[in-house]
Amino acid sequence: MAHRRMETKPVIFCLKTLLLLYSFIFWVTGVVLLSVGLWWKFMLGPYMLLISSSPSNAPYVLTGTGAAIVLFGLFGCFATCRGRPWMLKLYAAFLSLVFMTELIAGISGFIFRHEIKGTFLTTYTDAVMKYDGRDDRSLAVDGVQRRLHCCGVNNYTSWLSSVYFPVGGVPASCCVSFSDCRGSDLKNATLAALKVYKQGCYELVTSFIESNMGIIAGVTFGIAFSQVIGMSLSCCLSRLISANQYEMV
Repeated sequence: MAHRRMETKPVIFCLKTLLLLYSFIFWVTGVVLLSVGLWWKFMLGPYMLLISSSPSNAPYVLTGTGAAIVLFGLFGCFATCRGRPWMLKLYAAFLSLVFMTELIAGISGFIFRHEIKGTFLTTYTDAVMKYDGRDDRSLAVDGVQRRLHCCGVNNYTSWLSSVYFPVGGVPASCCVSFSDCRGSDLKNATLAALKVYKQGCYELVTSFIESNMGIIAGVTFGIAFSQVIGMSLSCCLSRLISANQYEMV
């Protein structure tokens, strides 16, 4: 039995090293999720008004998940160093919970992407029609048009039927060049067509989502299935340590 324990020790050391490395990477993903959640909340908050008519819980979910992963990543390192089977089993159970959560979230996002696009079309169209240049949704519309170099929902003609057009014309955020974009030009539909971006924002956003859906899905499922590695390492290490302790009795 002493000989078997000697043979088991290098295996346990190897598994501990791999699990420590995995736990560190797992901890880093938690930090990333926590950062993305906070960034989403404080930097992308206004833009979420263009995707949904009600406040989104997504940033809170990301922040909470990231914080939990950071804590359990540290717990995983501690459990690995201590080598307590019950700690390793608890760590494996948490990883399985994270795996199921990420898998469900990824599948749901992929299945309901068309509903998300439909909601975005409805909400963004409503924001354009009721644009006044002052409220949060209007400022978000301006931000989208400036950053993505687009104009209106389908194109600049979306603005012609808005409540803002008779007063201010097409918003200045649609202008290709601010120095060559006077207020009088923007109130004239014919002249405005020569001064503003040609592509609509809805098409630009949805085409980006569709073209990158494979990458997004691949990354999401890749991260989810990486938890299987952690679960396997934790369970194997727990069983080996338990068997080794039993042989020593």
